[in-house]
Amino acid sequence: MSEEKIIKPGPSSPAISHDEHAKHLNAEGSSSDSERKPYEEHGPGIDHHIPQDEVVQAEPELWWSRTRHVLREPLAEFFGVFILILFGDGVVAQVVLSGGEKGSYQSISWGWGLGVMLGVYTAGVSGAHLNPAVTFANCVYRKFPWKKWPGYAVAQVLGAMCAAAVVYGNYKSAIDVYEGGPGIRTVPGFSNHSTAGIFCTYPASFMTRTGQFFSEFIASTILMFLIYALQDNGNLGAANLTPLMLFFVIFGIGACFGWETGYAINLARDFGPRLVSYMLGYGHEVWSAGNYYFWIPMVAPFCGCTFGGWLYDMFIFTGESPINTPWMGWKRILRPGSGKSKKIESHV
Repeated sequence: MSEEKIIKPGPSSPAISHDEHAKHLNAEGSSSDSERKPYEEHGPGIDHHIPQDEVVQAEPELWWSRTRHVLREPLAEFFGVFILILFGDGVVAQVVLSGGEKGSYQSISWGWGLGVMLGVYTAGVSGAHLNPAVTFANCVYRKFPWKKWPGYAVAQVLGAMCAAAVVYGNYKSAIDVYEGGPGIRTVPGFSNHSTAGIFCTYPASFMTRTGQFFSEFIASTILMFLIYALQDNGNLGAANLTPLMLFFVIFGIGACFGWETGYAINLARDFGPRLVSYMLGYGHEVWSAGNYYFWIPMVAPFCGCTFGGWLYDMFIFTGESPINTPWMGWKRILRPGSGKSKKIESHV
């Protein structure tokens, strides 16, 4: 008489299903294969479903209540990036202006990680993209409405600009002392006591143009790949711990890939403060430094985030994505009317 062996899952086993169809994430009540729906990712950095969208405001008829309700997503992105830059530029200012006495490169990685985490909590109502390249990738892979991209991008840049101005105002006296006088403002590569690097990124002197672009590209690829990994409930997923996990993602990128170009990985984070520094008197060198490096943090993050999203969807993600459609999404472009007869219910 054979004896059945019952194997119980150990405490270290991850609570994760490897069901290719992710049944537990589909609509409840599905009873046949024809009723299965591909699952979607939701959460910080991805979702465009507004939490508590149906909750009634305290005074919904007030003019500001109505205005705020209409603009809630751009406002959330504005303040999310505002918090991000306050902490990020703030920690750089403290480390640089104190000559390293009040922090080190490690402190900078911590500051940017905290800025991202707290920015995500601030901007949850909008999906907490905090980055035009992340918003762009979500338009490509996660059905984020294209019509919202310009509003998100403008809000993100304005939030970064305002935060950079606040950091400058807070550290102005220290900047005067460090630079050698109230009217002196210099840029890395043109001075040994420059402070423009507090606000935006500048490449190391040994970096070639190709190296500059690749450094930003690879860091942006890692960022987008891990955002999708953290929100993939068909994988392990981070769920409500996503903001904390994003802290470690940014900390890791800074600690491992930040030296060469300063890991901007974000048009808003770099261009907004750079423009503010130009307006504050740092001169045209903010654009010409690093052999006109300024355009690389504007372009490379879009390439990197788009590639990172493609990598994750191509090789790991099994849910709803253009990659998981005929011809890996190209059919929609080459034959736009061919898929209209097939309707897939969306959760958002």
